[in-house]
Amino acid sequence: MESPVPLPVERAIRKLGGDISLARRRRHISQASLAERMGASLSTVRRMEKGDLRVPIHFFARALHVFGEIQSLENLLDTTKDDIGLTLMDENLPKRVRSKAGTSGAL
Repeated sequence: MESPVPLPVERAIRKLGGDISLARRRRHISQASLAERMGASLSTVRRMEKGDLRVPIHFFARALHVFGEIQSLENLLDTTKDDIGLTLMDENLPKRVRSKAGTSGAL
């Protein structure tokens, strides 16, 4: 049995689908043309634009690629800017580092 999708996830996918629809229309691209450029079926594009949770993420990525926005996906969770993750890592750093016997400690 599948667990229910959290409402914020559902809303985010629905918004992304709507944004893809808007971007497509602003560029005067038909759903059929977008489907062809993405290597997807017309029904997949329609479902994606409606925010269907069953559409695999790679189709959303393909649409972003067609629009020249794939870097937006690449930068969603940039680990170099993950303040929470970096703070948790820093909390686990040793308080001091000792040299092993016979080494100078220099790199």
